[in-house]
Amino acid sequence: MNIPENLRYAESHEWILVEGDTGTVGITEHAQAELTDIVFAEPPPVGKKFTAGEVAAVVESVKAASDIYTPVSGEVTARNEAVEENPALLNTDPFGAGWIFKIRLSNPGEVDALKDPAAYRAQIGA
Repeated sequence: MNIPENLRYAESHEWILVEGDTGTVGITEHAQAELTDIVFAEPPPVGKKFTAGEVAAVVESVKAASDIYTPVSGEVTARNEAVEENPALLNTDPFGAGWIFKIRLSNPGEVDALKDPAAYRAQIGA
C-alpha cells in the first residue's frame, strides 16, 4: 500500500499536501480500494469556506456514495474538474492526478493534528 511520506492524513482517509498556505486534498489509496470503481466525483466550489471535518465533496462508486471531509479549515481555491470528467482518476492516481480540491489554510496549526505516515499506516494495518 502506497503511503507517501510528504503527506498528512485524516482519520477519515483524506490526505493533504501543504505547500505554503495552500493544501491539496484527495483520498488515500486505501480509501479508493475500499470504494472500488469510482463513477462520480463532485469537488467543492471555489470560494466555499469550510471548517476542518466538514463534508467538502462527494464521491460515488459502484458500491456506495461517500462524503469527503476537509482535513483543515479554509477557503477552496481550486477544484479538480478532471476528476468530475474522469472519476476513475481517483482509483488510478489517488495521490497525483486524482486530487480533489485545494484549500487556503485559515489555521495552519490544524495540520499538526493530522496523522503522519506512520500513524496512518498503523490505522489501516499496513
